[in-house]
Amino acid sequence: MRVTVDIDVPARMRDGTMLRANVYRPDGDGPWPTLLTRSPYGKDDQGALSVLDPVQAAHKGFMVVIQDCRGRFASEGEWTPFWFEEQDGYDSVEWAARLPGSSGRVGMYGESYFGNTQWLAAVGQPPSLAAISPALTWSEPMDGVFARGGAVELGLALPWSIQTGMNHFERAQRDIAPLIDAYDRILEDGYDAAALDRYGLGDIGLFRGIDDPEFAARTRVAGRHSRVMVPTFHTAGWHDLFLQGTLDNYVAMSGLGRDARLLVGPWTHATFADPIGEEVFGVRAARFGAPSHRQGDANDLQLAWFRHHLAEDRTVDLSSAPVRIFVMGRNVWRDETSWPLARAKQGRWFFHADGSLSPIQPTSDEVASRFHHDPADPVPTHGGSHLMAPAFPAGPRDQSRIEQRDDVLVFTSSPLERDLEVTGRVRAVLHADSAATSADWIVRLCDVHPDGRSLNLCDGILRAGRAERHEIDLWSTSNVFLRGHRLRVHVTGSCFPRWDNHPNSADQTIHHDSSRPSYIELPVV
Repeated sequence: MRVTVDIDVPARMRDGTMLRANVYRPDGDGPWPTLLTRSPYGKDDQGALSVLDPVQAAHKGFMVVIQDCRGRFASEGEWTPFWFEEQDGYDSVEWAARLPGSSGRVGMYGESYFGNTQWLAAVGQPPSLAAISPALTWSEPMDGVFARGGAVELGLALPWSIQTGMNHFERAQRDIAPLIDAYDRILEDGYDAAALDRYGLGDIGLFRGIDDPEFAARTRVAGRHSRVMVPTFHTAGWHDLFLQGTLDNYVAMSGLGRDARLLVGPWTHATFADPIGEEVFGVRAARFGAPSHRQGDANDLQLAWFRHHLAEDRTVDLSSAPVRIFVMGRNVWRDETSWPLARAKQGRWFFHADGSLSPIQPTSDEVASRFHHDPADPVPTHGGSHLMAPAFPAGPRDQSRIEQRDDVLVFTSSPLERDLEVTGRVRAVLHADSAATSADWIVRLCDVHPDGRSLNLCDGILRAGRAERHEIDLWSTSNVFLRGHRLRVHVTGSCFPRWDNHPNSADQTIHHDSSRPSYIELPVV
């Protein structure tokens, strides 16, 4: 089949601003169900082309539209992240539905920022929108985009703001070389957000969301799900920085009785095949190019789902199970009827003064554990669910060198006598105090292999005052701790530069006595 591509096709928004898109059409006159994605990273960006291959989709009978967001690349207007995406999304859906060859039924797809553009368009309820497929994207922007647990998402905000600023400079006919240099020097400059102000980027980057509630509200999905009436397909990664937001979006839509599906692989935000971090999960774990279900890979599944909803082809062989997850450790895909898993039971593993971790609650007044947080020497980020400069690769990585630090408390179980599956949301409860009026508490769950490698699974942060009891949300995971492996938990006061460094220098204390136990709560299957 021949595929035609029209470049820079104009779409006039309600205020007269002209946005432009590349349109991929199958050979013939149609009508074809239409797929639209709206991205700030450029119509020809490799990321936009790999999320759903437009040529492959056109070969399968879809018309595909890839549009530059307002103020980006070929589109007119001023670039302000998130600000116009709801109204521009509505207008672009209705424009795409009227393109020559379109069937009039539009689906939206894309990930991260252009996963959020789908949600914002759907909130506006354009009549021609029939389905959305947001991947690796958020729900509450103060829980993973701008901030988490009260700490600033510095690791994401600084490089993203510099990278998106490059096209902003190009359009203003300013030299982008200083921005490239700033990006390349992020590590040696100390991951300093002051770089944005030096180049006039402070007001268009992610840091604006910390000080401007309206800016954060423009991108918020949480609390607005009831306005989304179309079927939704959610794709997440266990090591993605927007994992919990994607899961929360699915839970909200499913809870409203909407037609919703969920696919979760072992991926980071940018890596979708082995090795992911320092772990090898197998060929079937790949998001693209390997069969992970009976439709094929994630692209094949997405197109089959779109055909079902846009072409109303009820012969498409979709699984009756709405949830498909990759269970790490065993490294297998598994269908589930719901998320979270109803059969998961909450189990507590307690921290003990001798550094052990066990399901046995302290029965005596064990001495407390202490560490000192020094803001001049913070615990460095090493792996994890983040998107940072290249010097900080994401995903599961051996934490052994981190565990040697005096400011990281380590609690480890005995080798397991049988496999233990943990699938669902993880949280920690600390009975703790700090000598300072405010402190950060970071908790991390690791899987310790028999060879000694300690691979991170999930973590969380809480910036808190002097309250004695702290709950830290580690988000979610699905991992089988195999027989002979050990569970390990870190407690510390920093993870820099992923999260901004707390300025207070202080001794921090974890209690273990019978009246003030500290523990991690695991959803055990």
